Amino acid sequence: MKDFQMSLQEDWVYSMGEMNAACGAVEGRSVQRQIAGVEYSLHQMDCLEWMDLRPANHVQAIVTDPPYGLKEYTGDEKRKLRSRRGGVWRIPPSYDGCQRSPVPRFTVLTEADRAQLRAFFVSFARRAFRILVPGGHLFIASSPLLSHLVYLPLMDAGFEKRGELIRLVQTLRGGDRPKNAHQEFPDVTVMPRSCWEPWGIFRKPCEGRVQDNLRKWKTGGLRRISADAPFTDVIASAPTRSEERGIAPHPSLKPQGFMRQIVRASLPLGDGTVFDPFMGAGSTIAAAVAVGYESVGVESDPTFFDIAVKGIPALAALSVSGTTRVIKTNDVVSLAGRGRHRLGSFA
Repeated sequence: MKDFQMSLQEDWVYSMGEMNAACGAVEGRSVQRQIAGVEYSLHQMDCLEWMDLRPANHVQAIVTDPPYGLKEYTGDEKRKLRSRRGGVWRIPPSYDGCQRSPVPRFTVLTEADRAQLRAFFVSFARRAFRILVPGGHLFIASSPLLSHLVYLPLMDAGFEKRGELIRLVQTLRGGDRPKNAHQEFPDVTVMPRSCWEPWGIFRKPCEGRVQDNLRKWKTGGLRRISADAPFTDVIASAPTRSEERGIAPHPSLKPQGFMRQIVRASLPLGDGTVFDPFMGAGSTIAAAVAVGYESVGVESDPTFFDIAVKGIPALAALSVSGTTRVIKTNDVVSLAGRGRHRLGSFA
């Protein structure tokens, strides 16, 4: 127990270097691209080191889907995932003829794993707080089982918790009867069937009033859906479509229909840079391109980095029901999209 407590000390700094070395990552690659006038840059390196190299007040928003339990994206666990041999990843059976995506099992995390997870987010929170401008928002995905280990370090670092966005999505996680005793206890569910995913919404404190901060830093609030509709904290979201997974095969890929809504909301005046320190296959960056925002993505894994480099243009080009895709051409903004409800114009 003493070792776990030591790992939680305030001056304990965790780096993803061991994870990178374990999976053979070669850091230092960067790609800078532009699609229809919208710029984005991608960097393969440790996100903590990337943030250390940037000045204070460097980005206007952070939107990210980090490894919920950290352990699932270590080199050893990723090798098991890619060979479909399990480990912390559960390889579910096919359902109604459809092959289901692997899901990590957070119930197997040890006390040491949880201590390491919290310690990592202590280090992450300090750096994220420094590089965000005053009033900048952080949207961060988590798991109902582990969100407290992510949220508390952020608040300790100085972030204000502004709420929690609920992504309503049927994942088929949980809801199982007791293992090896399902016939004996047919009316028992060990855990509730998961039908939602939490996204913490945090803000670096404003300088003065929100209106003053908006004038100086262009941050402090969230962008409305339209003149009549504010951004809300519940979003119904289907699982990621097979079309998107085919473009960017990542086990935790989030759908563009959802990501474009939260990325758009993150910059209240539609001006600034969105940063994703755990880029994965690039769903945040693709969403930023689609709504016309500049963005920066950092990913340590070389395989996922390559997937993102290739997949972002195709993901950004998708027409997604219920969202607005913005295309800039010669400083003229046009809108593309379909569905019963439009998010409103970018301009």
